[in-house]
Amino acid sequence: MSRERLLGAVVLLALGLVPLAAHLMGEPFTITLATRAAILALAAVGLNIALGLGGLVSLGHATFFGIGGYAMGILASHVQNYEPMFEWPFLFEGSTSMPFIWLVAVLASALVALLIGLLALRTSGVYFIMITLAFGQMFYFFSISWSAYGGEDGLSIYVRNGFPGLNTLDPIQFFGLSYAVLCIVLLGAHLLARSPFGLALGAARQSPDRVQAVGLDPKRLRLVGFVISGAITGLAGALFADLNRFVSPTMFSWQTSGEIMVFIILGGVGRLFGPVVGAAVFVMLEHWLGDMSEFWHIWLGLLLLAVVLFARGGLVGLIAGREKAHD
Repeated sequence: MSRERLLGAVVLLALGLVPLAAHLMGEPFTITLATRAAILALAAVGLNIALGLGGLVSLGHATFFGIGGYAMGILASHVQNYEPMFEWPFLFEGSTSMPFIWLVAVLASALVALLIGLLALRTSGVYFIMITLAFGQMFYFFSISWSAYGGEDGLSIYVRNGFPGLNTLDPIQFFGLSYAVLCIVLLGAHLLARSPFGLALGAARQSPDRVQAVGLDPKRLRLVGFVISGAITGLAGALFADLNRFVSPTMFSWQTSGEIMVFIILGGVGRLFGPVVGAAVFVMLEHWLGDMSEFWHIWLGLLLLAVVLFARGGLVGLIAGREKAHD
């Protein structure tokens, strides 16, 4: 086993054991922090497919995060308010079933990612970054003006959605569900990176001309990678909204996109467990330093600067050594 895989296993094990210890000690807030870290890591795993594997620097992944959140909020709010979403061509009253909400969030995020990708991938570099950022801001201001679903005040869901066989209002059970989804997606990301498609996508990042010379379309590869990336981030958005039982336009903001990218840079771009490490570090700093000062981002900025200057492989690369990304 490589050092990176060993480190990843240790981090995942710690992320799973800390909430169990907190549950035994009767500290539900710690369980909530761990759940938040797992969900944010899931969002970063999605972006890492586009950024680390495909080389696509997106500042608009909050678009998919917010779509997932609003998919949960809209579906659940209609059930909560006893108002059908529509009555034609058939009666649909919304849903409080997590599996159904996840499916809607994934499909909606994938569709929007497809549309954004078709336009954005006609460009590259800073133009691609700006187009993805622009779409994120468009959805942000649209959600502010969408008064039917709370506008800038957001939308509160009073009862957490359900999952078969689980009491999702129990913090440890909801953590277990989020943790299981994260582990499954990490496994999927690992298999994707080693699959023929993943290898071709990585090659398109490094040398698109050579990929095209062997009969593959680099733009199509990037588009598929971008859609998969958006779908995973949308799933994370649905879970995040369920965790807070609240969805608001801030889920679409460029700051959210920036934070998701920070998780990856801290942990290690292209590293399988980089998003997990980065999200865990971010949540810990937010909790510990945020209690001491509202200006805790200064220390986060210093850490980020140190990682960029002295640990180009992120914290995972620094600890595991100079091993190949996506190992």
